[in-house]
Amino acid sequence: MGQGHSGESGPRNVTTERLSHELALRFAKRCFTPLEVTHFKDVFRSLADDQDGIHYWKEETLCRFLVIPDALGPGPVIFQMATYLGAFPFPSLAPSILTIEAMLKVVVVMTERYGRVLKRGKADRNKLLFRSLAVFDRRMSSPEKPQQEMLDNIEKEKAGAHEPSPAAETRTHLPASLFSVDEPANDNDEDEDDDELALAALESLDAIEVFKHDQRPDTKIHHAQIPVDNFRRLLMLLLVIAPLNSQESLSTHAERLKEARLDGLRRVADCILWSFTPEQTAGIFYHSFNTIIPASLPFLFDGLNPLFEHFLFSKNIDLSRRKQPSSSVALPSSITPQVSDTVLEPLMPQEGEILDLNVLSQLSFFIKGDTLFRRLRPLYFGGDAGFSMGSLEQKVLNWRAPSILLVSGTRLSSEPRGGREKSFHDTLPTKRFPDGASGNSSSGRVVFGAYLNVPWKHTYKEAIGDRETLLFQLEPIHEVFRASTISRDYATFAKSGVSFGCPPARSKPISGLSSHVALGPVSLMLDDSLEYGVFNHDVTGGGSFHTSPSRKYSWQDRFEIQSLEVWGCGGDEEAEKQRAAWAFEEREAANRKNLRLGKDVEADRALLEMAGLVGNHGGSGGSMG
Repeated sequence: MGQGHSGESGPRNVTTERLSHELALRFAKRCFTPLEVTHFKDVFRSLADDQDGIHYWKEETLCRFLVIPDALGPGPVIFQMATYLGAFPFPSLAPSILTIEAMLKVVVVMTERYGRVLKRGKADRNKLLFRSLAVFDRRMSSPEKPQQEMLDNIEKEKAGAHEPSPAAETRTHLPASLFSVDEPANDNDEDEDDDELALAALESLDAIEVFKHDQRPDTKIHHAQIPVDNFRRLLMLLLVIAPLNSQESLSTHAERLKEARLDGLRRVADCILWSFTPEQTAGIFYHSFNTIIPASLPFLFDGLNPLFEHFLFSKNIDLSRRKQPSSSVALPSSITPQVSDTVLEPLMPQEGEILDLNVLSQLSFFIKGDTLFRRLRPLYFGGDAGFSMGSLEQKVLNWRAPSILLVSGTRLSSEPRGGREKSFHDTLPTKRFPDGASGNSSSGRVVFGAYLNVPWKHTYKEAIGDRETLLFQLEPIHEVFRASTISRDYATFAKSGVSFGCPPARSKPISGLSSHVALGPVSLMLDDSLEYGVFNHDVTGGGSFHTSPSRKYSWQDRFEIQSLEVWGCGGDEEAEKQRAAWAFEEREAANRKNLRLGKDVEADRALLEMAGLVGNHGGSGGSMG
């Protein structure tokens, strides 16, 4: 106490390389078990190249080990991320050669094991991942030159790089131009430049001052953008690995990458990409990244955790017998992560017209995967059961677990066509807002949905739902609208239709009030015929769901429903409870139908008619005098 480090003692007299080495040792000791370290060393050394005594991994080695699908093309992007993270916490050392220490830090960051050493760092991994994906170049933020042309020039520079020597190969995969600027283009957003994860790392080593001296103008985060094409390729990979577990090889999922699946992956990736408004720039700025990820994609990078956990499972270590001393002998280069041979059940029991494997992974970016993968049960398909409130009611009631409603359709024109469309149009208030953004789509297709955390039930005076209820758009732009507490009209289910964010319909019209459907500021409404729907986004807010954090304008999409699905989030136990509830209701209905009459059948029937229980009487019952 009192004799510790003070502001007058100055920074530790050590190099950044030495501090980086100390951090790697601390990670190895505190973030892994001795057995995991043994597996990691075996995996690294069995595949490492050697040049002048330096053991390192090349891009090809990393991609082959992780079984990155060539069809998706994310290999260079993953390698760029690794060479940046390998230099953690010193950006001036990036891109780093992927030595065993650098690779250890990559695994620690990707699997989020740093929390065992850096107590303050968990919430800041996204910023570090942004830096690892970004292009630090002043030209990317220059307004004088078209953005796409700048990206093309950078790609040409990459293609024209000289052939590197083996030892330097990992450095020259990422040209210096990607990490350099001339002079800062602007000095705004200084508060975004502090990297809390790096600061926490250096604080653990008592080396904050060294970190501050290491900061360079060319690594300021407001100079950085993620190239759109790079992010698209990464998104496609993240969609594929979303259901991955740590002992499951990516090859099992890569085998499904047929041409039709690839087209679906591109479509979903584009919908997500357009939530970052790339029509305005050729790259994604940190402000947009940091706004969209927490709100609409909080679990986007979760699939990286099990992917890089594969480094901790060596195929060459047999735990049933003692390891031979000849472990230094080179092992076959075809090594792949050790995975379980257990055959897993399918990720979903069947595909719907809306929900397929790609959309399922898209949902897992904002709904926890353990709620979705191998946990969904189809409750209602409009194409099979019929588009009616009665059919929907029969299928969804008595499901005692969370559920997901998905609806797809085609935008309606501004002028109604046909009598049914005009009737729907007349039930709504005058349209004051334009259609929503179309993203990369010209078909007019829209997909909306809702996650309901409580069982379905009829709503008369009060809505159902809670703070966990979600309203979302999946196509053409991905966005999640989270529940608010200003109003609690989260979901309604009645003869008038299904809605989210709208107040319950009035049972009788009130004189002087509009007879139009009351739409919430942010709401989704499906009419009583399940033929048409409307999504409303009033930027003034104030309803049951928060407005968009990125699209600061009002819009309204009116659409004709093409497909409607409800999926239950639960297993066999939940399905059995629903079947038991159905069986009970059927028995009760049968008992009421088979009501036994007395010997005087005519007198009993007359009594029942007076009570209004049988017969077809249009008038009211008699009165007692």
